[in-house]
Amino acid sequence: METWESVDDFFSATIVREDDALLNALRESRKHGLPEWEVSPAQGQFLYILAKMAKAKRILELGTLGGYSTIWLARALPDDGALVTLEYDEKYAEVARGNIDYAGLSDKVTVMQGAAAGLMKSLVAGGEPPFDMIFIDADKPNNPLYLELALKLSARGTVIFGDNVVRDGELANAQSTDPKVRGVREYIADLGRSPNIISTGLQTVGCKGYDGFTISIVE
Repeated sequence: METWESVDDFFSATIVREDDALLNALRESRKHGLPEWEVSPAQGQFLYILAKMAKAKRILELGTLGGYSTIWLARALPDDGALVTLEYDEKYAEVARGNIDYAGLSDKVTVMQGAAAGLMKSLVAGGEPPFDMIFIDADKPNNPLYLELALKLSARGTVIFGDNVVRDGELANAQSTDPKVRGVREYIADLGRSPNIISTGLQTVGCKGYDGFTISIVE
């Protein structure tokens, strides 16, 4: 773990461009007692690069927290781009709005407060245009439902990123009774069964411990 953190620190000190707006999001999140669940700086810049590579103009994020990953993703958008981020906790959403405003991104980002599944259903019912990238980083037991709804908000070429799926290796434990583990196992099984999605999964180590993600593209 110490080695993992040292490598992350090296990346952060040399190639990750974490500026005042991003640091402010972390400061404000700690000040208001939000849990330290946000992505690492290196992971944040990875999301930025991924969104750029996907040429995303519309991004959907599930799980805003304090807006740290939101800022990374919104910065990858073109001038006419838009990001919709969904946050269940009212306090978290309020802190995130302040951090997003501080970063000068309020014109591109819409923070919707409420249960992600319900909000996604309302987007589908309202005829929301498809998103180019969907970042799933909310409550893990509902990941299978989020995937089902995400596909209704996708089009050919949409990139779907599922975070925190390895769960310290418990992902491989078929006997686990942990709802989070069971949720991500079912989510990944659904990805594998979906004929119009190509997916892979990668394990990661670093300052956030041992975890990993899935990345998929809709064909």
